[in-house]
Amino acid sequence: MITWLDVKRLVDWLHDHIAPISSETLAWLAVVFIHSATIPSLIAVLTGLGDGMPTVDMVLLTWLGLVCLFAQAAVQKNMLQIITISGGFMVQSVLMALIFFK
Repeated sequence: MITWLDVKRLVDWLHDHIAPISSETLAWLAVVFIHSATIPSLIAVLTGLGDGMPTVDMVLLTWLGLVCLFAQAAVQKNMLQIITISGGFMVQSVLMALIFFK
C-alpha cells in the first residue's frame, strides 16, 4: 500500500476542481459538435465537391436541439454558450444563403 498517497484527498480535489471544468467544457464541446454536424456537407455543396445536401429533418432537429440549448444558456446566463450557439447559427445561415443564392 502506498502510504504517501491520500486517496480521499485526491478524490476530493478532483471532484472540486476538475468536475466543474469538465462538465462546462463538455457542454461547450457538445454545442460545437452539434453545429459541426451539417457544416461539412454544406461546404462540400458550396465548393462543388458534393451534391448531397443534408436532409431537412436532420437540419431541423439539429437546430431545434440548439435552440433548446440556447434557451438553457439564456436562463443560466452562460455567455460562452450564448455566443457559441449564436455564432454557429450565423455561420450556418451564411453557408445556406451562399448555397441557395449561388
